Parts: sequence; C-alpha cells; structure tokens
Amino acid sequence: MDLIQQLTDLTGKLSGLLWGNPLTLLVLLGTGFYLTVRMGLIQLRGFRHAIVLISGKYSCHTDAGEVSHYQALSTALSATIGTGNIAGVATAISLGGPGALFWMWVTALFGMATKFTECTLAVRFRRIAPNGETAGGPMYTLLNGLQMKRTATLFAAFALVASFGIGNMVQANSVMDGLGYIFPQLHDYKWYAGCLLAVLVGMVILGGVKRIARVASTIVPFMAITYIVAALLVLVNHASAIPSAFATIFDMALNPWSVGGAAVGEAIRWGVARGLFSNEAGLGSSPMAHAAARTNEPVREGLVAMMEPFIDTLVICTMTGLVIVVTGAWHDSSDTLMGAALTAHAFSGSLGKAGGWVVGGGLTMFAYSTIIAWSYYGDRSAYYLFGERAVLPYRVLYTVLVVVGSAVPLQLVWNIADVTNILMALPNLLGLLLLAGLVRKMQDDYFSRQAGSLQTAG
Repeated sequence: MDLIQQLTDLTGKLSGLLWGNPLTLLVLLGTGFYLTVRMGLIQLRGFRHAIVLISGKYSCHTDAGEVSHYQALSTALSATIGTGNIAGVATAISLGGPGALFWMWVTALFGMATKFTECTLAVRFRRIAPNGETAGGPMYTLLNGLQMKRTATLFAAFALVASFGIGNMVQANSVMDGLGYIFPQLHDYKWYAGCLLAVLVGMVILGGVKRIARVASTIVPFMAITYIVAALLVLVNHASAIPSAFATIFDMALNPWSVGGAAVGEAIRWGVARGLFSNEAGLGSSPMAHAAARTNEPVREGLVAMMEPFIDTLVICTMTGLVIVVTGAWHDSSDTLMGAALTAHAFSGSLGKAGGWVVGGGLTMFAYSTIIAWSYYGDRSAYYLFGERAVLPYRVLYTVLVVVGSAVPLQLVWNIADVTNILMALPNLLGLLLLAGLVRKMQDDYFSRQAGSLQTAG
C-alpha cells in the first residue's frame, strides 16, 4: 500500500507540473484557436454538412475503408463519451469550481477545429493493407506527411501506454466508483466485478474494428439519449435555478475580482484538463478510428469527426455540469464524494434511487464502450511499433488490466491518465501545426468541387 501511495504522490506531482504550467494550457488552447482561424471557422461553416454526412447521404461502398462515417463516429464517440462526461466533469467542478465548465466549453469549441484537422490528415495519410485492413492516426501522419519517424514512434509509444490508463484502468475504476455509490457492498467484490467486465471486453475486441464499430454504433445512441433525458428531467425539476447556475459558472470562470485570481486559475486548469480528457481533441486518439472510415474524401471524415466535441462536451458534459450546479451538489464535494459518486449524488437528490441507477448504469455502459474503443487505438499503436505479431498479445494484456483497473485507487489512475494525455498531445499538435496549410488547401478544394450541393456549408 505504501508503494501505491508513493506512486500516487509521484504521478500527482508530475501531473500538477504538466497541467499547472500556463505554457501547457497556452499550447492546447492556442493550437485550437489557431486552427479555428486557419480553417475559417470550420465549426460553423461545416456544421450542417457534417450532419448530412453522418446521415449517410454521401456514403459509397466502393470507397476504401472498413466502416461507414456513422460507425467511425460512433466508435470514436464511444471512446470519448465515457467517465469524462460523468466523473471528469464532477472532478473538474470539485477541484476548479463551476467555472471549470465554461473552460470545458472553450476547449470543445476550439477542439472542433482540432478534430477536423487531425482526422482529415488521418484519412489522407492512412495505410491500407492488401486485405483492406486500415491503419492510420498521428503516427502515420507524422511519418508519411512530415517524414518525422522518431516523433511518430514517440507518439505511438505514448498512445500505447495511454491506452492502458485513459482508455482502460480509468474507465474500469470509475465503474466501481459509480456502482459503489449505489451498492456500497460492491467495494468488497471489485476483483470479481472486474473479471466480469474483462470477459465482456474480450468478447468484442478480439473481433477487431468491425466488431467494435458494430457494438459501438448500437450502444452509443442508446446510452447518450438515456443519460440526456435523465439530466433534462433533473433540470426541469430545478428550472428556476438554471439562470443563477449560468451566472455562477461565468462569474467563477471569468471574474477574478469576485472569486479571486487563484480560483479562476484553478477553473482554467481543471476545465481544460478535463475538457481534453472528455473530448480528446488534439490528443490524437480519434484519428485512429476515423482513419478506418470508408471514404476517398479525407475532408468528409474530418467534418464528421468535428461533431465529436460538440456531442461529447457541449451537449453531454454540459448536462452533467448543470445538474451538479443547479442541485447544489457541488457544495457537498469532498475527498469521499467526488468524481462519479458526486454526479450520482446530484442525480439521486432530484430523482431518488432512479437517479443513482441512471448514473451507475450510464457510467457502466459509457466506460464499457470507451474500453473497447480504446483497445483499437492501442492495438493500432502496437501494430505500428511491433507489427501484426504484437496485436493479439496486446489485446490479451489489455483485457487483463481491466481487472487491475477495477481495484486500484482512483487518484493514481487519474494521475496516470493526465500525464499520458499530455505526452500524446504534444507530438500530435506539432504535426497539426506543420500541416495546417495542407488541410486548408484540401478543405478549399473539397468545398469548391461540392459547391453545387454544398451551398449551406458556405
């Protein structure tokens, strides 16, 4: 136990050094802002067309790739709609105050341009094997687009390690946290619950991206709609508190004269950190899923990918954050009541036991879908680094670590996730900045060729 505590303290210091550094936040938000300007506010100009693409209007079964636009989006969303939407938002508000939610919005808005850029490049520089199997992502963008082999290898190595943290153990751990709030006795049986979760994960990931995409495209709409409806019921019950909740959020995010400069700084730190964790914009993970899309138009997949931060953060995270603020649950946060447990506390206070079940059940499904999607990201990284022979051993190890993640302390897992997040993001962001001009040319070319049918896209 002493060793675990030492690791927790060490990773906590490293996480604080990385995320507490203003330069880190400037790089993350600055890159998103730059890409927003460079792509001519693509978030707004391409929004309607992105919805049309998701509906399948422009799909072509003869194009290269393994899954449809919708399935690629569902796979990527199943990775991003996870504990970040339930535990991550609650943690951000617990540590950074309600103002953190505002900075999650900012991260998501700029993140839409970042997602567009990185996923367009992923399709442009992906590798398609003779059997039709695809492999893409920032490592291939860095290698084939910039001839930066060492940087590409670094990204793949960081992604491989990150898959065990952000995509695996964080998710498994948060499931136990959320369900443990409803069933306290579950804490005595974490290993057994972890084994069951691991079996359910293994059944899917051994089938590769096509099986993952089929499962994700079934789970994601159901779980997202159920959670949003429950959150709306809570907000209706506290409708009179919504205006003051927004006032509190903006005040604690932007007004240092009211809450103090340190409070605003913490809001920015935790809002950006948890915003990135939630929607993964700039992290470089989603491009690996979108690279498998069946399309010969990279810009189309970039537009589809752009909807991820909107759905994940601007819709679902906002629902969670508002529920925590309007119910006043954020005042009750403590060392024992934070993360998923705080969100369950907020829902239960308004909906009774049903609220706790929604959070516990939603967290379970969210985390499960995230685990299976991130397994694909990790195995693409293993494939890049070591070849096909490494994929099966990786999947087996990944499944085993689901059990471990179910039982280790929450703070240690979150610290590891924060550290690996930033280590993944930096080489990816470098590639985006260097290739932004190419993406803008591709974007302009695409819209000029589609001018007849894309008047609404600008």
